[in-house]
Amino acid sequence: MQGKICIVTGATSGIGKHTATMLAEKGATVVFICRNPEKGKQVLEEMAGKTGNRNLDMLVADLSSQAAIRKAASEFLSKYQRLDVLVNNAGLAVQKTYSPDGIEMTFAVNHLAYFLLTNLLLDRLKASAPSRIINVSSEAHRNPKTLDFENLQGEKSYSGLKAYSNSKLCNVLFTNELASKLQGTRVTANSMHPGYLYTGIFREAPSWAQFLVRLTAGKPERGGEAISYLASSPELETVSGKYFKGKKESTPSPFAQDRAAAERLWKISEELTHTAK
Repeated sequence: MQGKICIVTGATSGIGKHTATMLAEKGATVVFICRNPEKGKQVLEEMAGKTGNRNLDMLVADLSSQAAIRKAASEFLSKYQRLDVLVNNAGLAVQKTYSPDGIEMTFAVNHLAYFLLTNLLLDRLKASAPSRIINVSSEAHRNPKTLDFENLQGEKSYSGLKAYSNSKLCNVLFTNELASKLQGTRVTANSMHPGYLYTGIFREAPSWAQFLVRLTAGKPERGGEAISYLASSPELETVSGKYFKGKKESTPSPFAQDRAAAERLWKISEELTHTAK
């Protein structure tokens, strides 16, 4: 990964932090996007000391805000002339609340942030090809058998678990449609399940639930290892439009493979992020 430039979102804790660390250990320049500049600076220093890699940088952005995402993308494009790997990892699981743009928060951060950031950086990824996009999804994408397009933001009914599962299904649908649109560009797009791991995504869960997950879930290092493998493995350079469980290719749910649903989600996402051309 020497000479490669990578972006990792949600890199100050959990899976994202381990992903960024492992990519830095491989010699990549790693830029991570985080909400808290103080925590970001602390993690940068810690990562540099651990890896010996000084080519580390951060951009500050609350990924629930489309204006903040646009600002971070603009800052990256003005500072870096290439982008080899984009890891969309940041996510959350919360009860119903709304983003600064008036969008249901889980849908805004877990899906629309992936969609908007990727599209803002797509030309740079194409110019840097061969390059890779990795969207962190979850086996939770299997829970909804379909995606109710009339209830994407919990307009008719809402539960935090359902909103999270729907957003992870959106990740796979988005990745599949993106891979289709990127055919012939040498930019690959894959989605993946990092494993059942204890990470900060459970920070707003009830204390009993956090305790249970802490007892039963694996360590986030495992997820970071899988993502860094997808980001750097030579044998995956031309693999695109696939879903992985850890390092192994897997088959997503039947609905996640629905091309018409993926196209419809893309159009809705364009409208909500004002990216339609």
